[in-house]
Amino acid sequence: MEKDEDMLEIKVKYFTDIEPIKFIENKSDWYDLRAAEDVELKAGEFKLIKLGVGIKLPAGYEALVAPRSSTFKNFGILQANSVGVIDESYSGDNDQWMFPALAMRDTVIHKNDRICQFRILAHQPAHKIVTVEHLDATDRGGIGSTGKQ
Repeated sequence: MEKDEDMLEIKVKYFTDIEPIKFIENKSDWYDLRAAEDVELKAGEFKLIKLGVGIKLPAGYEALVAPRSSTFKNFGILQANSVGVIDESYSGDNDQWMFPALAMRDTVIHKNDRICQFRILAHQPAHKIVTVEHLDATDRGGIGSTGKQ
């Protein structure tokens, strides 16, 4: 286990009285996020669901936000933008994180239900794009070429 002084500092502001963010050691590199409000959605409706937190990420880092593996099964919602990226500049006192939910069926989400998760990643390193005529690797045959089984 790393010492506290060796760890990145992540500052969290809570906008409401929800369960605090917890890191579950040896289980995952992701942190669960919870709905900060009760939400009722009809099939086809869209809503930005408040997550009740604002987070100050360290310089050079961003957060990747995605649904939990059980989110669709439990609530019938999809993350409307498929995946969310929150950079370190989204860190003002009013910058509450939200989950862009698209309901595929009528559903109710209660305050403190775990609906998504995030992890912190370093920005990708500096690089350059080089145009070439051929890629020097074996051709695998395109998307879906490995079959169904």
